[in-house]
Amino acid sequence: MAQVLDPEQNHSFTDHYLNVAFDLSQVLFIATANTTATIPPALLDRMEVLQVPGYTQEEKVEIAHRHLIPNQLEQHGLTPQQLHIPQDTTQNIISSYTREAGVRSLERKLGAICRAVAVKVAEGHRVTKTEALSPESPTQPGDKAAPPEMPIVIDHVALKDILGPPLFEMEVSERLTLPGVAVGLAWTPLGGEILFVEASRMEGEGQLTLTGQLGDVMKESAHLAISWLRANAKTYQLTNMVGGPDPLEGTDIHLHFPAGAVTKDGPSAGVTIVTCLASLFSGRLVRSDVAMTGEITLRGLVLPVGGIKDKVLAAHRAGVKRVILPKRNEKDLEELPANVRADLDFVTAANLDEVLNGAFDGGFPGIAGTHTQPQLSSKL
Repeated sequence: MAQVLDPEQNHSFTDHYLNVAFDLSQVLFIATANTTATIPPALLDRMEVLQVPGYTQEEKVEIAHRHLIPNQLEQHGLTPQQLHIPQDTTQNIISSYTREAGVRSLERKLGAICRAVAVKVAEGHRVTKTEALSPESPTQPGDKAAPPEMPIVIDHVALKDILGPPLFEMEVSERLTLPGVAVGLAWTPLGGEILFVEASRMEGEGQLTLTGQLGDVMKESAHLAISWLRANAKTYQLTNMVGGPDPLEGTDIHLHFPAGAVTKDGPSAGVTIVTCLASLFSGRLVRSDVAMTGEITLRGLVLPVGGIKDKVLAAHRAGVKRVILPKRNEKDLEELPANVRADLDFVTAANLDEVLNGAFDGGFPGIAGTHTQPQLSSKL
């Protein structure tokens, strides 16, 4: 494959099956992939990579009404005079029945609606045809269903009858009702996702337990978070279960990442783990409308991470109002649609002080003046 793409060799590529030389120098090869991690480095080096981010909800609505719905109507033998799907119903399908970066599941849901309506239309035609064949035999009430009125409008009630109860709910605020819970943002090959982190403590010997199918990098982030919080416990007034100055003394900590069947890894959950544990040790609730992402260091710095656009779009889909990002990822916000930027409040953090200050209502105790930089005056 590398020989096919290499401009120094593909002008005389020899096929070993036909044993014939081909000139591929003017051929443009287009390939798609969900992730570049599985592409061999030698092959990836010869390719021009174009990152295609996920769609916003507004873009999905436009795609559905311009392309998907007309296509599904045609495939199922229906016309716009027979079936009408309002925009608010489409938005309900997107938010409550699909949670994806693309529109594949959305198209399947629209197809299911079209099939249900096609059955109703066919049954209505059958009743009308029967009445036309035997007009002299009166139909008893309740014997035949009356033909549906056209167009059939899909509202929220009809949507639930066809697709069943909603598959996804805006559960962010409902799950942040106890200390020790925070919301992070993760990147997957299918787009961004919100990631919950839960922590609890009990009497023990200072051990840390991690569950949720975590990779080595994420486990290291958890140990980094514990070490930084222990080192700064006095500054932030963090205590153990009996009020001692060391949060881990006589206490075992359990960190869990729900959706345990899904493997998770990467450094971007570092700030979320710190916020979750700070909430647990202080007994304070994290804001219910905030999500965050960023790598941490042992000195409390917040380093940049990838997939910012997909992560922010996932936060927007989930109803989050504030997003905490690394300061050095501020440039990535320019890629976001204007309506998403207008709906969200962005906090760009260079260190964990700023993360905690943005994650809790009224800031976090002990922050004021802890890391103030000295003012330098010019001698020139």
